[in-house]
Amino acid sequence: MKLETIDQGANLEVNDPNIIEEMLHAARTIAVVGMSDKSWRASHNIGRYLASQGYTVLPVNPTLSEIDGLKCYPDLEAAQAAAKSETEAGIDLVDVFRASANVPPIVDDVIRLGIPYLWLQDGVIHEEAIARAREAGVKCVQNDCIFREHARFAAGGLG
Repeated sequence: MKLETIDQGANLEVNDPNIIEEMLHAARTIAVVGMSDKSWRASHNIGRYLASQGYTVLPVNPTLSEIDGLKCYPDLEAAQAAAKSETEAGIDLVDVFRASANVPPIVDDVIRLGIPYLWLQDGVIHEEAIARAREAGVKCVQNDCIFREHARFAAGGLG
């Protein structure tokens, strides 16, 4: 398994702004993998922010049953089943707040469940898994913050 690390000389692929804009426009239901109930954690605040912006947020955390009134799911499969029962469309985007080493099984689930978009937050990088996801038709962003990009988009910075 090849893991990329972040360093000053890293020559990582730049995320496509058109894909970012498409994701932010098209996604309505977002599974936040690794969402925390701790209010000082980025995953908690970004999950809440996305919900406040009109997205349906499904926290995925096997150790919690609820975060701020949002039902938690133990895995993406359970979250996808719940989303499909409520919207018929299922999860549109998976936002990952897990260590890079945990990305490959998440990508396996995203591909298996037919989820069209995958977003890896700041510092989450796994080139091999992202290449596999893209090969399967999943549109991906890695090592970027969905909150920062959404705020920039909302301010007219994309498009």
